[in-house]
Amino acid sequence: MFKKILIANRGEIACRVIKTARRMGIATVAVYSEADKDARHVELADEAVCIGAPPSKESYLVIDKIIAACKQTGAEAVHPGYGFLSENPEFSRRLEEQGIIFIGPKHYSMAAMGDKIASKKLALEAKVNTIPGHNAAIDTPEQAVEIARGIGYPVMIKASAGGGGKGLRVAYDDKEAAEGFAACKTEAKNAFGDDRIFVEKFVEEPRHIEIQLIGDAHGNTIYLHERECSLQRRHQKVIEEAPSSFIDPATRKAMGEQAVALAKAVNYQSAGTVEFVVGKDKSFYFLEMNTRLQVEHPVTELITGLDLVELMIRVAAGEKLPFTQDQVKLDGWAMECRINAEDPFRGFLPSTGRLVKYVPPPEVHGVRVDTGVYEGGEISMFYDSMIAKLIVHATTRDQAIARMRDALNQFVIRGVASNIAFQAALMQNPRFLSGDFNTGLIAEQYPKGFNAADVPHDDPAMLVAVAAAIHRQYLARNASISGQMPGHDFVPGEDFVVMMGSSQYQAKVLAATGGWDVSFGGERFELRSNWQFGEPLYVGTLNGQAICMQIERRGLVYRLFHWGVQADMQVMSARTAELRALMPVKAAPDMSKFLLSPMPGLLTQIAVSVGQEVKAGEILAKIEAMKMENVLKAERDCVVEKLLAKPGESLAVDQAIIAFK
Repeated sequence: MFKKILIANRGEIACRVIKTARRMGIATVAVYSEADKDARHVELADEAVCIGAPPSKESYLVIDKIIAACKQTGAEAVHPGYGFLSENPEFSRRLEEQGIIFIGPKHYSMAAMGDKIASKKLALEAKVNTIPGHNAAIDTPEQAVEIARGIGYPVMIKASAGGGGKGLRVAYDDKEAAEGFAACKTEAKNAFGDDRIFVEKFVEEPRHIEIQLIGDAHGNTIYLHERECSLQRRHQKVIEEAPSSFIDPATRKAMGEQAVALAKAVNYQSAGTVEFVVGKDKSFYFLEMNTRLQVEHPVTELITGLDLVELMIRVAAGEKLPFTQDQVKLDGWAMECRINAEDPFRGFLPSTGRLVKYVPPPEVHGVRVDTGVYEGGEISMFYDSMIAKLIVHATTRDQAIARMRDALNQFVIRGVASNIAFQAALMQNPRFLSGDFNTGLIAEQYPKGFNAADVPHDDPAMLVAVAAAIHRQYLARNASISGQMPGHDFVPGEDFVVMMGSSQYQAKVLAATGGWDVSFGGERFELRSNWQFGEPLYVGTLNGQAICMQIERRGLVYRLFHWGVQADMQVMSARTAELRALMPVKAAPDMSKFLLSPMPGLLTQIAVSVGQEVKAGEILAKIEAMKMENVLKAERDCVVEKLLAKPGESLAVDQAIIAFK
């Protein structure tokens, strides 16, 4: 077994690999860019080596620097994690030439299966069902349009080296095909250094189901059941689960055996995933093979009881798999939510900055948190938006969903926006709860994006009662301040007005042993809790039933978060509410004549010039953030008056880029 391994990655996956290596008694080496010098994976590893500037193409993607770090530290093997160089056969080959073991498949297997065009040809030869498409690289937008017409719209435009939703677009007409080709080519070149693009038929109403497999150097290849990955937004997985509620044992066996046959055809040795698109009739078609560890691997670990990272390390060290296909168990149900630094209420735009507060739920009772961040750390604009992976395990799917809802309630993140509210809303979506959904669920359920109205609370009285109680507790704290003038002591009242949106509630709050009794609307609510100001979680009981929600005080507003609902509440006396109603509303400044940056990021292009007449829909600028290119288009016809930013400039949210006449 290896004595020391280097992890050629960062963030959550680097920490994940370190955890297993430490349990196995293997020393670890972290590599980091200048932006990651204070990162969690650097702190956890036994050694750490700086490999360059923040942009990944100057650090995490530079093979020579990774090899130099191995030689400097004496690392015998390299685990690539996912992303970056994990599916680069040249990296695997170069390591092999230097006598360093790559903890992953052999470079020839990776080259055959990691390339989407080559792997599709191999699948055809192996008589695996494949989706109709053009299996050669495309050079021009015009060629992409011609091929798309021949296949028939809609089509999927994909980067051959793509992954993680990057370098991928769906086109429904000629214009979208041409624009999608250009965008995919740019994204693929920036993210993977490989801009080859191909086109295939887009199967409508599909389910995305993948088979996890593991192979060793002794001819053994075993599938570890399936993962349901159909819940996606813009082709990026949002929630994954194992097993799939859609797959029956016969289909599972057929898919697993095809995945194994494909892997054996290229002598695959390591963990890998074969992705399929599955139709309503359970017919399935090969999509691609990911020749690495997947982001969502924890759900497979929880239902099988296996450590995939450990198996990868042992296989790379030449060991034989310690079990047979018949010994792979399927225990219960696991589910994973990707917690990302993005604002679901602003079109899921990236959010960067400092994690002012970071309190994940405790890892007990089937809850697991894989993360690479810590409170006070920085979410950088240079890398992807993942903060953590929240994984739960239970006996049944319904129990797993309930456990995930409770865990999401307890996951506290402040300082940057997160998609927790969106994840919590999905956990209540009727289609998701029924298990009857496909990859189009999010686009269909939220066609205009996600907003608070999409998550009505099933018990708003609970929010009103808690807001009234915590405000009364706040006033009680004020009343206890020493040094008040005799005869002028502050005495809190009992009657309040609670404002939630446009609704008002007349509430009475009385002190009770261990909490407060709140009355309004003819009902009484007994709240009991040890909560104190400054604590982000309100944990207690409401009429004897356990409750948990997040509390944040913002000036005069109490922000409550519960089951996806983010409610801003104001509590005041009746007289204050009466006077407040007389206050004029301050009009927001008119910014309609400016193009504003919707996110923090790097301005890579301004596509217009001063004096230019622009038509609605034309491209104005491009911003790169968290490895994704974002195109800003004109919402209406206009004339450019002034350019307020320059390409290469780092932009803040709502920073003006262009002024219009």
